Amino acid sequence: MAGEAALLLVRFGRRYAAAVRLATLVPICGIALFRASAGNLPATAAVVAVAAAWTCGYAWWMRAGRGNAPIALDVLVLLGLCASVFLTDAVGDRNTGWLRLLITFACVTFQWHTPPFVGGIAAVAAGGGAAALFIAAGAERADSSLVSGVLWAIPAAALSRVAWVLVHHAAERADRMAAEAVRARGESLVAEAVRAEERELANSLHDTAATTLLMVGTGQVRSDAGWLAPQARRDLDRLRSDGGRAGGEADLVDRLRADLGTTQLAVEFDAPPRLPLPYDVATALADAAGEALTNVRRHAGTTRATVRLRGDARALRLDIADRGKGFSPSDVPFTRRGIRESLRGRMDRIGGTATITTAEGEGTLVRLEWRADGAADG
Repeated sequence: MAGEAALLLVRFGRRYAAAVRLATLVPICGIALFRASAGNLPATAAVVAVAAAWTCGYAWWMRAGRGNAPIALDVLVLLGLCASVFLTDAVGDRNTGWLRLLITFACVTFQWHTPPFVGGIAAVAAGGGAAALFIAAGAERADSSLVSGVLWAIPAAALSRVAWVLVHHAAERADRMAAEAVRARGESLVAEAVRAEERELANSLHDTAATTLLMVGTGQVRSDAGWLAPQARRDLDRLRSDGGRAGGEADLVDRLRADLGTTQLAVEFDAPPRLPLPYDVATALADAAGEALTNVRRHAGTTRATVRLRGDARALRLDIADRGKGFSPSDVPFTRRGIRESLRGRMDRIGGTATITTAEGEGTLVRLEWRADGAADG
C-alpha cells in the first residue's frame, strides 16, 4: 500500500501536469497565430480554438478526474490537431512548431500521472502519429527537421519517465523511513513504559516490604513487635494495588493522613482539610513523603517528625522535618535508592523537586515542591 508521500506525489503529478499544459497553452497558441499566413489565418485560428478548448477541458479532468481513459482521447485529439496541417497548409508556412510543442508537452506530462506502460504507449502513439501525418503532408520534402523535431517528443517522454521514477522511489523511501521512525518510536515508548513500571515497582518494594524486612533483619525492630504483622499486610496490599489506577484525582491530604498511622512515629501534621490533585501527582507526593518518614524512623534517632503542607492544586510545598541526628549527604552511596529514586526520582517524574537540607547533629528537612504546568511563579 502506498504511503502518504507517494500518494501526495501522485496527486501532485496530476496537478502539475495540468498546470504545465495550461501554462504553455497561451504562448503555443500565440506562435500558431503569429506564424500563420494571411490566407491560412482563419483556418489556423479555428484549429487553435479547438486546441485551447480541449487543453482546458483536459487539464480540468487531470485535476479532478480519475482513470486513464481520457488519455487515449487526448492522443486522438492531438493527432487530429496535427492532421489540420492539410487544411491550414502549416507545412508550407513552416508553422508546425506549435503542434510540435503541444505534442512534446503532452508526451512529457503523460509520464507524471500514468503507469509506465500507458505513458509509454501514449508518447509513442502521439509522437509517432504526428510524425507520420507530417510526412504525409510533405514535411520531409519541405524540411526534414519538421519530422525529427516531433519525433524528439518520444525520447523526451522517456527522460521524463526516468526522472519521475527516481522521484517516486524517493517518495517511497521517505514513506519507509517515516514508517520505520513510527515503529521505532512505538517500541521506544513501550520500552520506556515497561522501564517506568519496573522502576516504580522497585521503588514500592523498597519503600514497603524490603524496608520492613531490613529493619527486622538488622535488629532495629523486634520480630515480635505488635505492629509488625499489620505493617506486613499493608505492605502486601500496597504492592498488589500499585499500578491498578492511572487517572482521575486523589486527595493528597487523605493519602498523607492514611500513611501517618504506619510510620510508628509521633507526627505533627499541619495541612488544609482537602487538596485534590491528579492521581499520579498525589501518589508520587504521598509515596515520597512516606519514604522521608521511613528514613526518619530508621536513621534519624528520633520518634518525632513534622509534616506541613502548604499550597493548592496549582502549586504546593510539602515539608517533612525532624530534629534528629542528621547526616552528611555526601556520605550517602549512589547505590542507595531511598534519596535517588524514592524521593528525587519520583518528584522528577511528575515535574517537581525534592530538596534535602541536613547536617550532622542539625536534623533533616525534606522539601517536596510541585507546580502545575503553566502555573505562574508565586
